[in-house]
Amino acid sequence: MDEVPDAGRLAVGVDLGTSGVRAIAIDDSGTIVAEGRAAISATRRRDPASIWSAVTSALDMLCAALDPRRIAAIAVDGTSGTIIPTDMSGAPIGLATLYNDKAEAASVARVSAAAPEDSPARGQSSPLARMLDRASLPGLAGFLHEADWIAHRLGAPHGVSDANNALKSGYDPRAGRWPGWIAATGLDLALLPSVVEPGTPVGHVGADIATRFGFSPEARLVAGTTDGCASFLATGADTAGDGVSALGSTLTVKLLSERPVSAPAFGVYSHRLLGCFLPGGASNAGAAVLARFFTPDQLAALSTRIDPARDSGLDYYPLPSPGERFPVSDPALPPRLEPRPDDDARFLHGLLEGLARIEAEAYRRLAELGAPPVRRIFSVGGGAANPVWTALRARIIGVEVTAATHTEAAYGAARLARHGVAT
Repeated sequence: MDEVPDAGRLAVGVDLGTSGVRAIAIDDSGTIVAEGRAAISATRRRDPASIWSAVTSALDMLCAALDPRRIAAIAVDGTSGTIIPTDMSGAPIGLATLYNDKAEAASVARVSAAAPEDSPARGQSSPLARMLDRASLPGLAGFLHEADWIAHRLGAPHGVSDANNALKSGYDPRAGRWPGWIAATGLDLALLPSVVEPGTPVGHVGADIATRFGFSPEARLVAGTTDGCASFLATGADTAGDGVSALGSTLTVKLLSERPVSAPAFGVYSHRLLGCFLPGGASNAGAAVLARFFTPDQLAALSTRIDPARDSGLDYYPLPSPGERFPVSDPALPPRLEPRPDDDARFLHGLLEGLARIEAEAYRRLAELGAPPVRRIFSVGGGAANPVWTALRARIIGVEVTAATHTEAAYGAARLARHGVAT
């Protein structure tokens, strides 16, 4: 992505996480200049006032470490699908419902009856279904995603969202609009925000906010994104063919693509990002299987005995239990973890190879569905720190694999803010 042209100017990302808020300021080289953070207790996470209080605390901490007049742009990311009901002025008229809150069964059924099979708006935690649950609130004028609402509190126009936060609410990123089928659910489309591309400048900080924090009144507000997309951006991925593999308890891959990819059978859908699309999928395999057999110290010690340039001769599919969702969709697929050799290093070698083959097949599957071939991979998660696994993955997948320097969603939001004022 391009950079803010004025030397010395900073871009700020604000991440609304599950348990708190983090703010990061970066300069035009991508170096972190200052950070701020504030916790939100689980009992207060649905309270908009508590979310805003945490944002102000995080920004206060950040601004104490720099000259706030240097801040040129701010972007906010939030948990995907967390929504807030508001009145005509944008003031909340109730608590937020979180991304993992379940909607009423009747509302879920109404969305399922109207939405296309490949719509991310379907499901028990559908934000659109949760909007239906609250559509009769007294004084309701609209719904905002939490990132939208915080941006509005900072000075952005009321009623503006971004294509990433809006995706699970039913927004169609291919057509660039709210689709007509939403009306068939019974929800008034006038309750939905207008939508722009992530990274679009949407206004300046409010006069009260500039005074409160010491910002320049020329500081821009840039349309944000979801926390997942922000974490993708944090790695440095920004070109079609760039992939990000999360090596956590499960294996998740995302790949920047010129074309949208949708495959409900594999749980694959696409965000709109940087003028491209961001499809991804998640396997049930991952490091949880490694943890079943080895402690972290054992993993580190045994890895030193593995030559990543050689094949183990073993053919494993390391699932924790029967069932796979991606890159194959088979709820009955059994784990394949035998035969187990006497040598633990060889056993680990086979497990790491099995996971690497799943990762390679995941990227091949995305390419088969319409995405470009992966050209380089940024690794995040605990497994990214294992150099032997990294080298082994690079051999099997056949592309450059590196551990991402940055993985924080707030850092990715700051990159998006910088991109928004540089283009």
